[in-house]
Amino acid sequence: MNEPVRIAIVGAGNVGATFAYSLVLSGLASEIVLIDADQARAEGQAMDLDHAVPFNQAVRVWAGTYDDCKGALVTMVSAGASQRPGEGRMDLLRRNIAVLRNVVGEIAMVNPEGIILVATNPVDVLTYAAHKISGLSRRRVFGSGTILDTARFRTLLANYFDVDPRSLHAHIIGEHGDSEVPVWSLANIAGVRFADLAGEGWPKVEARAMEEIFLKTRDAASHIIERKGATYYAVASGLLRIVEAVVRDQSTVLSVSSLLTGQYGLSDVCLSLPTVINRRGVARVLQLNLDENEIEKLTRSAKILSASIAELGL
Repeated sequence: MNEPVRIAIVGAGNVGATFAYSLVLSGLASEIVLIDADQARAEGQAMDLDHAVPFNQAVRVWAGTYDDCKGALVTMVSAGASQRPGEGRMDLLRRNIAVLRNVVGEIAMVNPEGIILVATNPVDVLTYAAHKISGLSRRRVFGSGTILDTARFRTLLANYFDVDPRSLHAHIIGEHGDSEVPVWSLANIAGVRFADLAGEGWPKVEARAMEEIFLKTRDAASHIIERKGATYYAVASGLLRIVEAVVRDQSTVLSVSSLLTGQYGLSDVCLSLPTVINRRGVARVLQLNLDENEIEKLTRSAKILSASIAELGL
């Protein structure tokens, strides 16, 4: 008899709770445990989610402790401090490293065979930190990376070309942040590069329009936060897609952040490249046939992340 699929969620805020709700609707997990420094909040979220179960598939939902991470196939970490007024990025990063050090240490101690999926920002540096702190294999510690940026990119491009975003293939790689890199050279619709689209009413591919789409992709979070205070629906959907690939052993290619091992001459840094995800975690990292400009931008992105890692003494 197969063991029940347990998914642990550390951090019961907007992202953690929305991800938990997505899990309830999906039927992927038979057990969902929420863990938060604010126990009352975790309990309240678990109670509310539990009341949704009769409308969906059977799943056990509860608020627990780090001990409940034992046996979890995936532990998703969205715990972290909020930025204070006037606080610099590195100050926030240092505080979140302190949070992560405690969280990841506890998870790895009770569940050394599980997968740790990091969603807390800045996700690339924190994924690197989680790998170092946990002592687990690089294949079992990875971050949400640019999975959301890639989805946003495809959505905006699909709107421009008037096609289903699932039929359009384009990636954002590198940092989940300002130095992220759009892979224009390989972007295509059913294998047809944008530059080769002709006839049948396809819109003209203009450099200015494409750059505007990328900027909207890169800056989407800030625009959403200005309007509603936080982003959580899309990232929760991305996290669910990652967990589905693990639970169902799908070997799906997703843009997640993991430790590089020499791709493009880069190593000892976590950033996003298209990656095969399955029950083992990171199965393979794809090395795309990038053009020289894209490789240069990816290298710059890696250097920015490496500088943050060095400053933190990781």
